[in-house]
Amino acid sequence: MQLNFKNGKFRIMQVSDPQDLQFVRPTMIRMLNAAYDSLKPDLIVLTGDNILGNHLCDARIGSKLVIKDKEGEAEAMRIAIDKLVSPIEERKIPFGMIYGNHDDRNRLTKEEQADFYRAYSCNLGLDDEESGDVATYNIPIYSEDGEKIKFNIWMMDSAWNDKEDDKCYELVKPQAIEWYKNKSKKLKEENGGEPVPSLMFQHIPMLETVELIEECAEGTPGSVKGPDNKYFKLKDGVKGVMGEYPCMVSEKTGQLEAMKECGDIKAVVFGHDHTNCFEGVVDGINFVQTACASFRCYGTKNKGVRIFDIDEATGNYETKFYNFHDLCGGGLYNELCYIWDADDMVKQKAGLIAGCAAGAIGLGVAVVKLLKK
Repeated sequence: MQLNFKNGKFRIMQVSDPQDLQFVRPTMIRMLNAAYDSLKPDLIVLTGDNILGNHLCDARIGSKLVIKDKEGEAEAMRIAIDKLVSPIEERKIPFGMIYGNHDDRNRLTKEEQADFYRAYSCNLGLDDEESGDVATYNIPIYSEDGEKIKFNIWMMDSAWNDKEDDKCYELVKPQAIEWYKNKSKKLKEENGGEPVPSLMFQHIPMLETVELIEECAEGTPGSVKGPDNKYFKLKDGVKGVMGEYPCMVSEKTGQLEAMKECGDIKAVVFGHDHTNCFEGVVDGINFVQTACASFRCYGTKNKGVRIFDIDEATGNYETKFYNFHDLCGGGLYNELCYIWDADDMVKQKAGLIAGCAAGAIGLGVAVVKLLKK
């Protein structure tokens, strides 16, 4: 499937950290459907933690494990992915995906998971054998006439789980960096010696993200607690909000140096940190942090999606984050839906309501008995 600019424009929607199960939170799906219908993206990128892979075997209510084998876990995964992807497929919107740290914490390999995504006709990528990772690849965007690549999307895997040691590794592999450099050079040669303007997406933020924050006094507006009980805030000039100290890759593998060498990256874009949503510049490259879409896991009123509008003539972009209330509106109904769905406490809320209902019934029975005396 080839992507093309239309009337000199191309719109990308980033959906990060949907992080849900086969028992999907309906308010998230309603929010995403509203985003697809109102913002009309030309491409959707799912930037990791697309499912909550380490809880696929959980019961709907309670923490009991109800799935005992790989086949059952695979079916739960297929349903969870379908709940997320089928609305995209129904609208015939092309999409690409990368993995996050939660995706493959289960019995299935990344390649096995990739087959679930490949089953959808609108899926792009997952087929570059030279990159070394099934979810490290690029998505070119062509001119309207289809003759030339005018923009490029890099999808970089930044997390994987070692099945034997049950250990999660969080970094972009050095061989992936080399693949990027070689591929970028090839695209540059095909583009008459000029770098192809690009966005790079990965799940876990780069270590250089700390250059966008600074230590501050406890109680400073917008500050969060970080390592060693110190407090930090965004530096002046960094736009957005920081709700938690950045959780970054474990080590540097030459990624920033490679991006500067290639000269093609307009911005590198992250997810992973659910409550962070900001934009800043590090060494001449834009760093963009996007808040989560998940209604199952922790987060804030910033649950939503990010839009990138690309201009064909200049290769530049504009970006904006849309939260749940931007997309679904205000009002009592939406507020109640948000309160009910938007955290990891639904089971406790259901138990509280059930307890209150039982108490009310018991009280009613007691009152009836007293009135009969």
